[in-house]
Amino acid sequence: MNIHRLARWTARWTLRVLVGIALHVHQHGHRLRRRQRVGHRDQSDDRHRQHLQRRKRRKRRWGIDPADQPQRHPHLPRAVVWAMLVGALLPGTVTACGPGGKDVNATSRQVHLGADSHGVPLLRAEVRDTLPHDPQAFTQGLEFRGDSLYESTGLVGRSSLRAGRPGKPPAVYAELKAPLFGEGITLSGDKLWQLTWRNGTAIERDPTTLAERRRFTYQGEGWGLCHRRLSGRQRLVMSNGTDRLTLRDPSTFKATGSIDVRQDGQPVTGLNELECAPDGFIYSNVYPTDTIVRIDPGTGTVTAHIDATGLLTPSERSGAQALNGIAAVPGTKLFLITGKLWPRMFKVSFVAK
Repeated sequence: MNIHRLARWTARWTLRVLVGIALHVHQHGHRLRRRQRVGHRDQSDDRHRQHLQRRKRRKRRWGIDPADQPQRHPHLPRAVVWAMLVGALLPGTVTACGPGGKDVNATSRQVHLGADSHGVPLLRAEVRDTLPHDPQAFTQGLEFRGDSLYESTGLVGRSSLRAGRPGKPPAVYAELKAPLFGEGITLSGDKLWQLTWRNGTAIERDPTTLAERRRFTYQGEGWGLCHRRLSGRQRLVMSNGTDRLTLRDPSTFKATGSIDVRQDGQPVTGLNELECAPDGFIYSNVYPTDTIVRIDPGTGTVTAHIDATGLLTPSERSGAQALNGIAAVPGTKLFLITGKLWPRMFKVSFVAK
């Protein structure tokens, strides 16, 4: 039994014990309240009163005033008890939602950083430089073209697209009006593509002015987007928060295929912002963790885990959300990474941990 399995087993049985105690206290309190409502008329209530009187006599004998010790019987709301019971019996099924409603089921989606025991290299993000970042930007996508950094941000009513020199105020800016929720972006020739989350809309823009040209529709959610050459053809690679990457035609946005991402034969879900890097791999943030996975686009196999924890200070982290945003820095082997509402961006290299 490895350390992760032992921890899960211990947590599961601890929860079951706590639920058993909670149910007992709840049932006991319910019986007492029912007795109070009927006025303690039956014989068992007489015995209970006698028991309480004996307790009072013992307290007086030890100098304790029973008036200062009201007979309160703790109990939990029935909904809380049942929630705890379900959580104990069905570990790993409780989910939460982040801003915008994205499922953040960390149990099923988190990639364990000790997985290099299965032959997947474990890397870490080593900081080479830091740059300021708009702390109000709910980052959904990053991409370089030359010296310009393009960034897409999300949230309904706050979504935007901006471009300019990294760390500087944007030179060009475009808003995405409600009800659209901005997501990933990528550049393909003279086109800039921008996804939306649940609106089913992809927007083609002018890369220079960011002006909207056309809209296309698609099924399902849009999360991350990047562009690369696959099997001799130019393709857009799109994520939707699952383990499947969809390939799309960069001219028509029509789906042309898919890549199922696997590690040791198991699906790797939560794939979010994407970067099709010059080294031939696809890099993906794993929502909602501080993990980045490196994917072989030919097979869908995860070839490395990258640990990007600890980049922000505790005070910075308190106002920030998930890591999201990765862009290869042109002419280098470095990457620029940031997150939702992060006050800084980081130029990093991926080195052995």
